[in-house]
Amino acid sequence: MSRMFPNLFSEGSIGKLKIKNRILKAPQSTGMSNMDGTVSDRLIRYYTEQARGGVGLVVVEYAYVDDIASKSAHCHLGISNNEHIPGLAWLAETIMDNGARAGIQIEHCGRQKFLGTPPIVAPSAMPWPALYDRVGLDAVPHELSISEIQDIVEAFGDAAQRAVSAGFELVEIHGAHGYLLTNFFSPHTNKRTDWYGGSLENRMRIYIEIVRNIRKKIGPDFPLTIRLSGTDYEPDGFPIEDTIVLSKVLKDEGIDAIHVSGGDHHTMIHQVSPMSMSICHNTWAAEVIKKEVDIPIIASGSITLPEYAEEIISTGKADFVGLGRPLWADPYWPQKAMEDRPEDIRPCIRCNEGCLERSFFRFKAVTCAVNPKISREGQLEITPAEKVKKIAVVGGGPAGMEFARVAKLRGHEVTLYEKDRLGGALNEAAVPEFKADIRPLTKSLITQVEKLGIPVINKEADIEDLKDFDAVVVAVGGAELELNLPGEEMDHVISALDVLNNHKEVGDKIVVIGGGLVGTETALYLAESGKSVILVEMQDAIMKDVAVTDQIAYGERIAQTQMEILVGHKLVEIKENSIVVEHAGGLKEIEADTVIMAVGFRPQPQLEEKLKSVDGLEVYSIGDCIKPAKIFDAFHAGYKLGLRI
Repeated sequence: MSRMFPNLFSEGSIGKLKIKNRILKAPQSTGMSNMDGTVSDRLIRYYTEQARGGVGLVVVEYAYVDDIASKSAHCHLGISNNEHIPGLAWLAETIMDNGARAGIQIEHCGRQKFLGTPPIVAPSAMPWPALYDRVGLDAVPHELSISEIQDIVEAFGDAAQRAVSAGFELVEIHGAHGYLLTNFFSPHTNKRTDWYGGSLENRMRIYIEIVRNIRKKIGPDFPLTIRLSGTDYEPDGFPIEDTIVLSKVLKDEGIDAIHVSGGDHHTMIHQVSPMSMSICHNTWAAEVIKKEVDIPIIASGSITLPEYAEEIISTGKADFVGLGRPLWADPYWPQKAMEDRPEDIRPCIRCNEGCLERSFFRFKAVTCAVNPKISREGQLEITPAEKVKKIAVVGGGPAGMEFARVAKLRGHEVTLYEKDRLGGALNEAAVPEFKADIRPLTKSLITQVEKLGIPVINKEADIEDLKDFDAVVVAVGGAELELNLPGEEMDHVISALDVLNNHKEVGDKIVVIGGGLVGTETALYLAESGKSVILVEMQDAIMKDVAVTDQIAYGERIAQTQMEILVGHKLVEIKENSIVVEHAGGLKEIEADTVIMAVGFRPQPQLEEKLKSVDGLEVYSIGDCIKPAKIFDAFHAGYKLGLRI
């Protein structure tokens, strides 16, 4: 039993199902099934690891209920016909053999069909805007007839029956996140005037019919849960009050627990909140529903650390917590928390780069920015090195520290050189409060370096320091770009990193040059502190190479400030109290007492080139010193090189 998190690791129950702790692996699509929806070897390896990590219940990712229009994404898991049962049985047994209870979520995607392929069906011919932008008129759903609705009701019941046949111990209905059932529940997407539209009673009808059909087919006692959005966060959508009414009705119809989330894919930042939004983002809704409904309530959404989970359970806000992205960052999160080792947890930073962006928007299997093993279980395992080497790592940023950790675990003798602070660019990235998620990640990396006994030498390494090693890994990061424009040498021209490090004072009228992630975050950081800020970007939009959720969330934050954004404007000259920019209309002068440069970074190959002259020395480079990139790239490069040397 954990001394630090006693409530989190107490036994719980959902219906007749006993669960060893209060932690659920929340269902998340992985893109790892076979194309026909059957279970793949890859999916088995993934869920083996998820179950071994100490979670009480694994709720397998949503499985589509029919072969007509319910499949949402590439390599989506199916439960639509009996040919899916053998693989699902293998999956359920694997989860239970590895220490967790096994549940599965069943769903119909409705209008949120990421594949964009017909048919797309919904209660009304209201397209999902993001899909409409991508595929046009094909995204406009077919409005379901009454008979087609009844077919879907039957399909949910049949899918639940298959889940029972396969050996799962719990079934969860997906009634959240803008998928089909939410399409019926929300006035935002339901414009019907028949039995399934208009009044709250009518908008709830399909939920009730599905639950009754499932109960008829699997019996009254089999554990049955449902995932609901507390609200869809749409201005004309459903409020929490409607969800409370629905929750009470579903409890009376035989639902054993309610899994509370929020949002739809139009408001996806409330569903998969990025780091600029609040932690435990939808816990408020779980707490409200729990006060009104006397069955177990599962809170989910950005519960990144065990301290947050313990507080939710101990204060009675919910009975269980559902962890999604945190168990991708570290599948052994539960075990480490149970053993009172929270410092060993690799924390999720809610960047959405390896999960949401990679899967739904790039049609690949998921991975994780800070855990390269996700979806590559059995392929990227840390194994003893065939030949132990003496290795120097130059640079203590994320790429360097991740390499050092992996190499040390493989048995190599590793020494780390860092001229400043361990953490590298993570230190500057974590300065704004809206990027506080990065702080525990930096702490985690440093903790592992310390626990593994990796010596850290606080100096700028030169060839003399490095010549006696078997191998050197250069991870010195990138250098800030300079534009070499007139006036760039003036004292009031400073870098974004200087601002974030508090090395330079800023005035009251600030112009930030560069609308990438660093420039946008710096501008927002200063604007939220009350400064007058103009952000200048030469391209036609800011944050072009940034996760969709960040674009949405930062856009909302920017709208709450007086910050001005000029796109399609190119800096051509810096003056003592102004800058000159070029745009389609010609030249324009903008008043400024501080000019902050955030125009990107360049590689730093110099040390690598010098080291290559040392006979017999293996030299490698990783991270921004090769090509400036993202946190995702730093961790993946460091980890994979650590396996290769």
